[in-house]
Amino acid sequence: MSILLVTSSPRGAASHSTRIATEFAEKLVAADPSNTLVVRDLVANPLPHIDADYATGIYTPIEARTQRQAEVVGVSDVVLDELFAADTVILATGFINFNISSTLKSWVDHIARSGRSFAYGENGPKGLVTGKKVYVVLASGGVYSEGAAVQFDHAIPYLRGVLGFLGMTDVDVIRIEGVSMGPDAVAAALAKATAKVDAVVAASRDVATAA
Repeated sequence: MSILLVTSSPRGAASHSTRIATEFAEKLVAADPSNTLVVRDLVANPLPHIDADYATGIYTPIEARTQRQAEVVGVSDVVLDELFAADTVILATGFINFNISSTLKSWVDHIARSGRSFAYGENGPKGLVTGKKVYVVLASGGVYSEGAAVQFDHAIPYLRGVLGFLGMTDVDVIRIEGVSMGPDAVAAALAKATAKVDAVVAASRDVATAA
């Protein structure tokens, strides 16, 4: 199994989402040595925001692209190749201004390409990125999975929507909630997230053993 880990929090080593997602990926590899891991750190190596050269370049024949168009579309090609090669995708993000990080949004912009990751046909749009299992690891200062604050969670609905549009409908969410509510809340949130990770890893180990 090929695992793609995408991290995006600007908090570096202090990031709860990066920590849990990285531990998750490493545990999956340890559970089955045949698993491979590709890491894309969007903070250490941010993707360029899409611009005019990208917007025109993706619709320009390869041989007719300018050097700049070829460069920016080439970045998207690499990111898409990583995605298509993965069986399992782990996306890690902090909850920033009620949504995902801008670095992860840039990643989405590079993978959402007509003709590559989705296509339009007689029956409307069709996602072309299929057969993937996606886990979203989301860390937030408050609690947005329930209660009055649910209406402010634009991160998970957005990711489920755009990933589903591209064909990735099997999406599970691992939340690390309430991390701004004191040390006890942080410890509880990390423990809950780790327990969910461990349950997934245990299940994958059982599958590998049965195979």
